[in-house]
Amino acid sequence: MHWQRALACGLLALAWFAPAPAGAATLSLACSALGREFELCREGAQAWARRTGNEVRLVSVPNSASERLALFQQLLAARAPDIDVFQIDVVWPGILAGHLVDLTPHAGDVASQHFPAIVANNTVRGRLVAMPWYADVGVLYYRTDLLERYGERVPETWAELGATAQRIQDAERAGGNSRMWGFVWQGRAYEGLSCNALEWIASHNGGTLVDAQGLVTIDNPRAAEAVRQAAGWVGRITPRGVLNYTEEEARGVFQSGSAVFMRNWPYAYALANASDSPVRGLVGMAPLPKGGRDGMNAGTLGGWQLAVSRYSRHSELAIDLVLYLTSSAEQKRRAIAAAYNPTIPALYGDREVLAAQPFLGWLEPVIARAVLRPARSVGTRYNQVSAKFWGAVHATLSGRETAQASLARLDRDLERLRRVGRW
Repeated sequence: MHWQRALACGLLALAWFAPAPAGAATLSLACSALGREFELCREGAQAWARRTGNEVRLVSVPNSASERLALFQQLLAARAPDIDVFQIDVVWPGILAGHLVDLTPHAGDVASQHFPAIVANNTVRGRLVAMPWYADVGVLYYRTDLLERYGERVPETWAELGATAQRIQDAERAGGNSRMWGFVWQGRAYEGLSCNALEWIASHNGGTLVDAQGLVTIDNPRAAEAVRQAAGWVGRITPRGVLNYTEEEARGVFQSGSAVFMRNWPYAYALANASDSPVRGLVGMAPLPKGGRDGMNAGTLGGWQLAVSRYSRHSELAIDLVLYLTSSAEQKRRAIAAAYNPTIPALYGDREVLAAQPFLGWLEPVIARAVLRPARSVGTRYNQVSAKFWGAVHATLSGRETAQASLARLDRDLERLRRVGRW
């Protein structure tokens, strides 16, 4: 079977810990290997293993979230016990809920320590199917030295960003820096574009894709204006290659010193300021701009959760492992070590955390009011909904269709996806 072959490939990359004592259990934990994530996951799991006398094996999974979800769905549909604990995206609880253990009776008061919106996101039909592990939200990166050189400030609106990016890009190119661009972001036809587009639309007070009641709301003038504005950046302040950029391609351009502004997740901050980064010490972060003076700062909520498989042979231990890895102490360690944003608001005021990652001081309210993708509203059909969304937006960005036409078509497509008015 395909899932067995995929899992076999993952098992080749298992990180083995010291053998556990006789009679101890061995758990499997699926962790991402992006950036320092695998290393931090290993360290946390090792600490739990030492504390409990059990063993944890880390399963290497695909970097692509879409491929990872497909693998998890195959494993869970087959009721395979091979993985005890899954790392799941913020938009997957509704898709995978039927295969995951209800953590409500085990989490107790601990769940109330986390951002309420994330706990609500992870609660499906009254069941807490995953514990928040770390949060993400879209933010704006900027070159502090370039803004200072040209007497510019951090833009408050998208129009200001466009003007500032154009001015600095043109001046740098005139000075011999032909590779400079004004603004890079994630424009490939994939989930990252859905995140960017939701930010543009929400910032213009254009609502969201599907509202909390399940109504399709995307076909409106403010949403069309937001997408039309973004399409106007392509080829002007944004390279046409952005239409194939994910997070890492955008970071590569920005971190090499070839962009004034970048939209990305907070993980890029530590990398942009690493010892080997060409822009070390020259990078600032701020909330994403508003759609206008009457608009709002809107960053899409991202992040990852830990969930226990219903088919685990060691579910009680797996639950204990999840509660340990998502605890305040472990989240604090990860925040200090690599700027992984806690899902526990109290940590944003922790002195040691702020000393290591000063930007977290202003990030808490940005996460608290982040834009939610409609995963809870559309449930298992989220992937289809998001694919329709990013496809329509990409058609406008690439010049194949006007914003008004693409969103009107999207509205019709989403209405057809609904089953007699229900998802």
